Formats: sequence, C-alpha cells, structure tokens
Amino acid sequence: MDVSIIAIGGYEEVGRNMTGVKVGRDIILCDMGLRLDRVLIHEDVELEKMHSLDLINIGAIPDDTVLSKVNGRVRAIVCTHGHLDHIGAIPKLAHRYDVPIISTPFTTELISQQIQQEKKFGVENNLISLTAGSRFKITEDIELEFVRVQHSIVDCVFAVIHTPRGAVVYANDFKFDRTPIIGAPPDFQRLREVGREGVLALITESVRVNEQGRTPSERIASQMLNDLLMSLEDERGIIVTTFSSHLARIKTIVEVAERLGRMPVLFGRSMERYAGTGQKMGILDGNFECYSNRAQLEKKMKEMMREGKELYLPIVTGHQGEPGAVLTRISDGKTPFLIEKGDNVIFSSSAIPAPINIANRYAVETKLRMRGARIYPNVHVSGHAYREDHRDLIRILQPEHVIPTHGSIEMTGAYVELAEEEGYVLGSTAHILRNSQELIV
Repeated sequence: MDVSIIAIGGYEEVGRNMTGVKVGRDIILCDMGLRLDRVLIHEDVELEKMHSLDLINIGAIPDDTVLSKVNGRVRAIVCTHGHLDHIGAIPKLAHRYDVPIISTPFTTELISQQIQQEKKFGVENNLISLTAGSRFKITEDIELEFVRVQHSIVDCVFAVIHTPRGAVVYANDFKFDRTPIIGAPPDFQRLREVGREGVLALITESVRVNEQGRTPSERIASQMLNDLLMSLEDERGIIVTTFSSHLARIKTIVEVAERLGRMPVLFGRSMERYAGTGQKMGILDGNFECYSNRAQLEKKMKEMMREGKELYLPIVTGHQGEPGAVLTRISDGKTPFLIEKGDNVIFSSSAIPAPINIANRYAVETKLRMRGARIYPNVHVSGHAYREDHRDLIRILQPEHVIPTHGSIEMTGAYVELAEEEGYVLGSTAHILRNSQELIV
C-alpha cells in the first residue's frame, strides 16, 4: 500500500500549516492554518468576511486546490493544537470536505468559536474531541493516536497516524518541557514505544532548529518574570504583553501580580478569547479582570489612571506590534492609559521570525521609548524545539524518512543538515518539500 506526504502549506514559510497524509486512496489532512504576516500587510482585513480564494491569492491560507490533482478522498481533518497558524483556515476550507475535524478538547473549543464567528461559509463538519493518549479509528487501515507533548499553548499533541506500512508522526509544533507550568510532561514512554513499533515518516516543525541546545522549560520563563516583576514592586506603571494563547505564561503573571498586591487586568479580544476559554474549561484560575469591548476597555483604563497605576498590572495584546492591538494603540497615545516617563513595559515574547513582525515590533518599542518607557524585551522562552530536542526526537522515533515543515528554506534546510548528522541522506531518507509537492515514502 502506497503512503505519500502532500505538502499543501507551511513548506516554504512559517505559518499556514497544512499537510496531507495519503494512505492508499485515503487522505488525512493535518492542520489548516493561517499565515498571519500576510494578513497584517493588508489594512482593515476582516477575515470572517473574506472568501477563501481571495485569502489563497494573498498567501494567507493554504492552497488546497492541489488536492484536486490527487487521486484520493479526504477522510478526516486532524489538528494538533489551537494556534491560528494551525487552525486559522478551518472556517474557510473545512466545509469543502464532508469529514470530521479531530482535535484535543481545548483546541476543539477554539475551533468551535472560530466557526461560529465565520460570516462567509457555513462550516458544519462534525467536531470530535480526542484526549491525549487516546486513539480513533478513521478507516479500516488508518488509526489516529494523540501523544501528549508541550508547546506554548495547552493541550498540544503529536498526531500519530498508524498505517499498514508503519506510523506517520506529525510533530508540528512542540517542545520537550519536562517541568511544565500547566499540564503533564511529554509522554516519552509512548513515543519510545511508537519508535519500536516502527515509524515510516516523521513530519516535524523546523522553526527553531538553528538554536543550539535544548529549549528551556517554561519554569525558566516563570522565574524570569517573577524576578523582574518583583524588582519593580515600587514602580508605578508596569505593563506586560505576551501571547494571548500562552495560558501558562498568563498564569505566572497573574500569580506574581497578586504577590505584588496589584490587580491583573487582561486587555484585548484574543486575551478574552483564550483566557475565557481557559477559565471555562478549568485550565486557568486566579483572580483577574478581562476587557475586550472598546468602550468597557477605555472605561477601565480611565479608572486605572484615576486610581493609580500602582494598583494594577495590565496584561495586553500587541507583543508583535500588530496594528490595532492594545499595546500598539497605547504606544500611539490612542487610549486613556498613558505612558509616562519611567513606566515599565515587559515583552514576555520574542518577535516571530517574519520581516513584518520584526518591523512592527521595532516600531512599537521605539514609540514606547519616545514616550519615556523602560523596555524589557524577550523575557521569554520559546515554545519550539531547539536543535538537540529535534535530535532527541529523531533518536527516539528512528523514522525511515524525515520531512521538515513549518519554516523557510533556511529552516527546513538546517533540519536536513541535522538529519544528515544522524545518518539520513538528502533526497533518499531526508526530504525538503515545497508547497504543492507530493512525496511517496
């Protein structure tokens, strides 16, 4: 039985992840993601109102029309976690396939919210929630298994697609955090078992493969934030910006705010979305307030300015300098919360490695400095595997083939160099694919 890998999106860029795994004539689609930087360069984009073909044309979502040239039938859509570069295209593309969307509980909830917000298409796919450690029979010859890993969002898994030829492991994204803030460590025991059972192909992210060593634990970021925030206890104005989806990071900030005697206040639509979902599902606790409605947000900011900044710790969107995000508007002086000389702004994030993100982040930091703010950049540890984590994964799984994705040619090329160090051969057992190519393994 032939098994092939169809590169649909994410094989030439960071983002818009989508891969087809074809077993005989049956196809499993892994992820349907958005490329955020292609959206940011177009002002006033309302994704929920745009047509999929327009988004394909600007390179914002995967071009799944390549599947029309493949002799096969899609049987399921599988999503590994809830970041938009992995689920953001579902409202635009999933309706084309009369198949279930299978994901972990937190991811399923986020997908459901996205579908409800969609204005252009009616997405009626059945949503199936599968917990880490569980299996789901897709066809007579294909069984899906979720194996627990860690990332910068909760409820992340590897998708292991069991076929008559061996397993295809879709590892996009992950880090090997042995001491996580939320959730359990990766299931190394099961990964070793999968490796012994036989892995035909490993499809894996390559975003941070050039970073030497292993990715530090989220505990390190927690300690960094604790040390920095506690050192600012006598300061008046403190703002923290971070990834809205990073509930472990938000949990740390909320806890430190409480120790400082400050009320943590979350500002921004995505903050409300992720934190609200986390609260609803019992993943995130703590005493904090959250505002996304513009009028309510500005009313709260006026109250904070009136009562005193030293009583609050705002946690805001805009760590990438995104147009319209709360921190971007603060840097432009367009909110009631005003930056004054000596105020402290903490970026608990790094710039996503895309030119527009780097440029936007630089612009926001510069504007904040011009207003007198003290900037603390990159109080952060990555959610992506570093070079030695990738080496560990190869050695644990011992796949016959390795296929890097989720990266530029520099990133996927660097991954293949690592694979060559482990005995793989470019073009034979290590493969660089481009979007729309199909590889028979």
